[in-house]
Amino acid sequence: MSLLTQAELTDLNHTMESRTPIELMVWAKTIFGERTAILSSMQRAGCMVCHMAYANRIDLPVLFVDTGVLFQETLDTRDRLIREYGLNVISLSPKQTMVEQVKEFGVLYLSHEGQEQCCEMRKTAPLLSVAGQYDALVASLRRGDGEKRKKVPILAVDPKMNCLRVNILANVTDQEMVDYLRDNSVIINPLHSQGYTTIGCNRCTTPTLPDEPKRAGRWRHLGPWAMYCGINPTDLNQSADQAVDLPDELIDRILGRKVDYAI
Repeated sequence: MSLLTQAELTDLNHTMESRTPIELMVWAKTIFGERTAILSSMQRAGCMVCHMAYANRIDLPVLFVDTGVLFQETLDTRDRLIREYGLNVISLSPKQTMVEQVKEFGVLYLSHEGQEQCCEMRKTAPLLSVAGQYDALVASLRRGDGEKRKKVPILAVDPKMNCLRVNILANVTDQEMVDYLRDNSVIINPLHSQGYTTIGCNRCTTPTLPDEPKRAGRWRHLGPWAMYCGINPTDLNQSADQAVDLPDELIDRILGRKVDYAI
């Protein structure tokens, strides 16, 4: 086992910029094999990734965090993807129901500190429950989402999950996404057509006005300082020396190094 740092991915990330999302997904499947999964919250970009896997017959499970307080439309979108695309969606849930959590901790999402704790328990912890099962998560973060995501790399280390995030839509523009969704009649969350530019838990998500930032509807009651849940490591302040611990042979495959281990 050896450490693979974000800095070591710099050259490879530069090379990946010319690849299409589907080529990136195929690369991930080829390099990581059965230890690869898609991560989707059933928003537009995540549905686009799911459709790409379905349309190109790339057999990957889909990890979906069901916080227990999602909109019914989000759950219905998940169920349609399972039914119509035949995807293997693995739903991950928190240990407590929201009623149990409120009874023990109170209504956490009414303060910024509480919001972070609530998101940790209901979103991040369920995903971490499968840490060690996957070496790569194919995700749908895009630079077009702006804010902290405007410089998201295609390949990013995820120290908590000890895996690589493969953001195959990183350089896909808003218009390219709209075109793909329309041209391929992709199943998408109906809340997007009801004023929701981004969709999370029903307690903390509202529609946005046309002139507002895309994430203005997330934790609106807490002000502009609460914009991310923390489940995506690149939404946090990461340094180039952050690393994941992977088998030497896998790191060599990732970086394209040819090593004769028989020597």
